[in-house]
Amino acid sequence: MKLQIVIDGKTYEVEYDTAEESTSASGPTIERAQSIVLPTAQGPALPGTTDIDESKLCRSPVAGIVARVNVQPGQSVRSGDVLVVVDAMKIENNLAAASAARVRFVKAKVGDSVKLRQILIEFE
Repeated sequence: MKLQIVIDGKTYEVEYDTAEESTSASGPTIERAQSIVLPTAQGPALPGTTDIDESKLCRSPVAGIVARVNVQPGQSVRSGDVLVVVDAMKIENNLAAASAARVRFVKAKVGDSVKLRQILIEFE
């Protein structure tokens, strides 16, 4: 079985074996795992983005599908509030606000495919 974990903004793929793994169609239902992506130290700037204030952005830490959007433009959020949930390889990644802010734009909707580091939310 393979899992993806995010540590300090870097994604790692982990593979492990389990004795209870079943290959039959009538086996137990596998539930989606959840992870909370916490704010990390700002990494190196992307090419052509030197004028962007990263503290006013929420970027996707993984490539995946937007499962939920919990905010809308004009809404105030507190540090730790879950803004967006991105599903990547059956793992739900809860993207949380790094600090209190007001949402300026929501650039993703449920069902959208998102790329690694794609901007999902912009703050005022």
